[in-house]
Amino acid sequence: MRTNYMKYNILLALLFLSFITYVGCKDTVTAEDVSKRTIPSSNVSYNKDLQPVLDLYCNTSKCHDDNSRAGGLSFTSYQNTTSDPTVVIKGYPENSRLIWVIQPGASNPMPPINYPPLNQNQIAGFTTWIKEGAKPN
Repeated sequence: MRTNYMKYNILLALLFLSFITYVGCKDTVTAEDVSKRTIPSSNVSYNKDLQPVLDLYCNTSKCHDDNSRAGGLSFTSYQNTTSDPTVVIKGYPENSRLIWVIQPGASNPMPPINYPPLNQNQIAGFTTWIKEGAKPN
């Protein structure tokens, strides 16, 4: 009888922990989360401000991840994002291909036409980051 009581208590404890873990862990970043986040107008952080945008718009669509590398580009890390010297030209957003393609009305827009575009704050964030030297922060 005591063994059944202990098993019952252990089962209840496991169920409770499972429920708390399920309810308490929200580690999935949604498109809405990324869109609502305001990128600062200075001191833009690649890791905090821009990588989530690249992950959502460029990597999850299986275009610029490490396996697909559309156009020979991967945006899964700072090293990959800055590996092509024409994509990000530190200090010169107007000369950087990354900025050319994310601008509204780009001739070869990214993300492609069938995908939601970056918002103005995100575009400004990438522009500022490059203008500030495209730091690996």
